[in-house]
Amino acid sequence: MINDIYNDAEARMGKSIESIKHEFSKIRTGRAHPSLLDQITVSYYGTDTALTQVANIAVEDARTLAIIPWEKNMVQAIEKAILKSDLGLNPSTNGMTIRIPLPPLTEERRRSLVKVVKHEAENGRVAIRNIRRDANSEIKDAQKEKLISEDEARAAEEKVQKLTDQYIKDVEKLLEAKEADLMSL
Repeated sequence: MINDIYNDAEARMGKSIESIKHEFSKIRTGRAHPSLLDQITVSYYGTDTALTQVANIAVEDARTLAIIPWEKNMVQAIEKAILKSDLGLNPSTNGMTIRIPLPPLTEERRRSLVKVVKHEAENGRVAIRNIRRDANSEIKDAQKEKLISEDEARAAEEKVQKLTDQYIKDVEKLLEAKEADLMSL
């Protein structure tokens, strides 16, 4: 019973960490990375399709992405989708290859991105604390129904708290790494 509650909380906290990593990957640093284009969709024969499903995305150098569509008629559609996205990128086409130079980030933009990253990290910490609260309430319910003793409940709550502390430290490590990445030239 207690192990089920603990395992469920651990799995949900792990998903929160994955969610934070996913959100952090959307925030661009000064370096080119194919995941910057993950949220872009292209009209492919009338259907909105992820860019990664209609083209290869490669990193040419530290500040340039290259997109090679699988079909020649997709070049204009991909270029339009990138221009319409809120990423502020200007693609240039050379035959079948679309190159996206990433402009260097200004100090002001870096600081605003750090604020965004801190906000995402705080959302992650709140989610982890909510999972702790849910697990503790399940433990209390089990104690009220006399399924576990008071000592077992206290031990289980301590175990859940240690798990929460561990995952919040993981969030802090991710935050520090992303902040350092954003502020480095």
